[in-house]
Amino acid sequence: MSHPMFKLAHISDVHLGPLPRLSIRELASKRITGFVNWHRNRRKHLFGDTLDLLLDDIKAKQADHLAVTGDLVNLASGMEIQTAAAWLKTVGDPLHTSVVPGNHDAYVPGAYEKAMRSWYPYVRGDEAPAEWQEDKRIFPYLRIRGQVAIVGCSTAVATPPFAASGFYSSRQARETVNILRAAGDAGLFRVVMIHHPPIRGATSFYKRMIGIRRFAAVISTGGAELVLHGHTHLNTLHWLRGHMGPVPVVGIASASQGVGGLKPRAAYNFFTIAGRQGAWELKAERYSLSDDGSGVDPEGFDILAT
Repeated sequence: MSHPMFKLAHISDVHLGPLPRLSIRELASKRITGFVNWHRNRRKHLFGDTLDLLLDDIKAKQADHLAVTGDLVNLASGMEIQTAAAWLKTVGDPLHTSVVPGNHDAYVPGAYEKAMRSWYPYVRGDEAPAEWQEDKRIFPYLRIRGQVAIVGCSTAVATPPFAASGFYSSRQARETVNILRAAGDAGLFRVVMIHHPPIRGATSFYKRMIGIRRFAAVISTGGAELVLHGHTHLNTLHWLRGHMGPVPVVGIASASQGVGGLKPRAAYNFFTIAGRQGAWELKAERYSLSDDGSGVDPEGFDILAT
């Protein structure tokens, strides 16, 4: 590959556990359904040491940047949000770690604001105020790292019980187009981060992203070289029509998924970006938890032409 190279790791759906003790007031909401689901299903297959194995492997490969596409927590209680903030500090400096929120990070009304305030260093753009501002819109944000433009979008909104959908607004779409065009004019490789898969039919109706057509228009008119998402807990590759050609849309399994579950074992994507505008080279590799859960193994790779 041409030099210089930029190495980007991608994880999602961390779902940090275990659940803290919740008050009756905290459970008197949609959280009660998530609480029951955690104890019946998630806690059996989501393990913290699994996440540590992935992060250690990413560190060993000397990634330049880590992209985290949402669902850091489970029920978005105050204690979970604080725990996630502390965890982010152990993962890496905000300069080298970018986060977008998922539906679990906005599980109930008010949770999104608390999470963004707590995680602000990891969700602020390069030109955003240094300190959190209550009335300041965060997304979309732009971070420029080397020859790469990282664009963070949010689909995180509080939803009724038994719903996990996301929403991508027209305001956010307009601003994303402007960011992508400017980054393209600057000759940068554009990576868009979003939690819900922006692909029709990629997930069930109650988990869908509202605004899929709007997002597709953003990519086709603004341009991008890579889209990263989470939410489905699956390793997937789709394509959207871009300004200059097809754009890969890549999903990843939950970073905390242990062996023996119905969903794929924990994994991360590792991208190596090189070249220049009009001649980008993108190598995409995936590494997943080993069969016995004791380590991380390569699962394969694709060369995605851009």
